[in-house]
This record gives sequence, structure tokens and C-alpha cells, in this order.
Amino acid sequence: MKKITISDVARHANVSKSTVSQFLNKRYDYMSERTKRKIEATIGELNYQPNFVARSLKQKSTFTIGVVVANILHTFSTHFTRAIEDIFHKHDFQIIVCNADDEPQKERKYIEMLRAKQVDGIIIFPTGGNIDLYEQMKRDHFPIVFMDRIIEELEIETVLLDNHLASQMAVDQFIENGYNRIAIVTTSIIRHITPRVERIEGYRKALNSHGIEVDEAYIKTADADQMSKALTELFQLDMPPRAILAGNDIALIEVLKFMKETGKQIPEDVAVIGIDDVTFASFFTPPITTIAQPTNEMAERAAKGLLDQMKKEEGEEQLPIVERFTPSLIVRSSSL
Repeated sequence: MKKITISDVARHANVSKSTVSQFLNKRYDYMSERTKRKIEATIGELNYQPNFVARSLKQKSTFTIGVVVANILHTFSTHFTRAIEDIFHKHDFQIIVCNADDEPQKERKYIEMLRAKQVDGIIIFPTGGNIDLYEQMKRDHFPIVFMDRIIEELEIETVLLDNHLASQMAVDQFIENGYNRIAIVTTSIIRHITPRVERIEGYRKALNSHGIEVDEAYIKTADADQMSKALTELFQLDMPPRAILAGNDIALIEVLKFMKETGKQIPEDVAVIGIDDVTFASFFTPPITTIAQPTNEMAERAAKGLLDQMKKEEGEEQLPIVERFTPSLIVRSSSL
């Protein structure tokens, strides 16, 4: 079967090729409704499929964005990816989502694949294990935005939460409700993942600001499969904590599982706050107090940063920016 071309559409609709091209690119400024309807009907009648490869070559763009998340299991990663897809869809871009599982080797493979596919830019939740690759992208002036995590050695545009403030809000909430034996539990900090490290730092500073000495035994970091052991150690202390700050959604799930398995009541035995507003927080029994990230605002900022880089003229310098967003406290029964 002969492949239908833009010329066939133009001839059938009795308009010029440039008019059809303007229609396909949604440039309707000087196009009547009658012409638009005629072209649309012709495209349907002929079953015309635009040649996106030719379009990419002509406009020097594949209209594709890569998103490399460190771990898709994190609620924030999932919600962010959903938000970024909506934003780029409005700009007629498609996205390719890759999950690195916090493994630098897997991250490298995905970044190299995305660049081989000539995506127009990449948003990365960096594992931190591929400095040379990040540096190469920077040298190539390849559009890139880091999300959620800072790589100190590199000046790359980065969007993330004010993690210190997130911990401060949680500690303040606990103390306001009479708790002063406060622990923090989060996933492994072996790779110095920014939000995990900063939330512990924020926890320390918050306790100090209230005149409470930091008890190192109250700080636990572990992979999810070791979290139960870490929590057991916490509650075997002579003075176990009366409140727990879960540093992220995965830690919160493990804390809640542990409480159920050991028969501990929330908040009667232990008060709980989680950073990241998980979907089940409002209908869990009891409802869980959380610190929420402004996911949509952060996605908008990351998308704008990437689009601005993509429009930048060659040789034009753009100063890297690290922008932090303010979290919000959602008070529910678990911290009262």
C-alpha cells in the first residue's frame, strides 16, 4: 500500500503543503475554522500518519525527554513523573521513564541509551555514582536538570525540597505535643543521598534549637529489608523513643509494619510523622501526620529549567541554579 504523504493530504484538501504543516504543528493563527476542519477530515479519511523522523531532522529535535528516577518505588518519584508527563505533553513532547534502582551502573546504561536515542534533554534523580558521565553532559552543553539530589562537585541546575526545614517541622510538631524522646529512621545513607543526609542534619539542628541533646542511638539508617532490625534495636534501649520521624515513604511503611507486628499503638505508645505525603496517610488507622513536598510546583520548575536550556543559543551561558521548595505539614492523629 502506498504511504500517504503530506502532499497527498494537501492535494486532497485543496490547500498548500505549508498549510498542512502549520496545522500539524498547531500553528492556527491565520487559519480559518473551515480550513482546519477540512484538513482534519482529510487526515482521518486518508489515515495519514505524520513522519516524525522527518520532522525531527527538519526541526533538529526528537520531541522526546528522558526521566531517570533513582527508585520508582518512592511516592515522590512516581508523583513527580506523572506531573512532568502532563507538563511536557502540553508542549508536544513525549517522555521516556527509566528506573535506576539506585544503581550507578543501571543509571549509566539508561543515560547512554537516552543520549543514543537523541532525546532533547534529561531530568535525573542522580545516584551520584557517575560523576564522569554528568561532567561529559555538561561539557557537551546537553540539557540536564537534577531532581531531589545535589552533586556537590558539579554546578548543574537542581530542584529539591528544603530538607532541613522538613525535619524542623516534624520535630517542632512532636515537641509541641509533648514528645522529647524523638528518633529518626531512614533508608541507607551509604551513597550520601542528599535528602536522607539533609533530613538527618535538619533533625539534629531542630533538636539542638529546642535545647535537646542528640542521642546517636536514636538515629537509624538501613535498607528496607534491614529496617525491622534497626527498629528492634531502638526499642530495646533503656529509654526507647516516644516519637519517630520516618525520613521517607519507604521508611514510613517499614515503621508502620513494625508497629503492627509488635503490637505498638500509634500514638499512644509511639507517635509517628513521615516525610512525603503517601496516598494512604489520610485513611490509615490512625491517620498519619506527614510532611508533603509541593510535587507539581517542583515538576513545573524542573520542566521550565530543561525547556530553557533546550532553547538556549549555542555558546550562551546559563548560570546553574539550585532551587529549594518549601514543604508543608499535614497534621493528622499519629503525632498528637
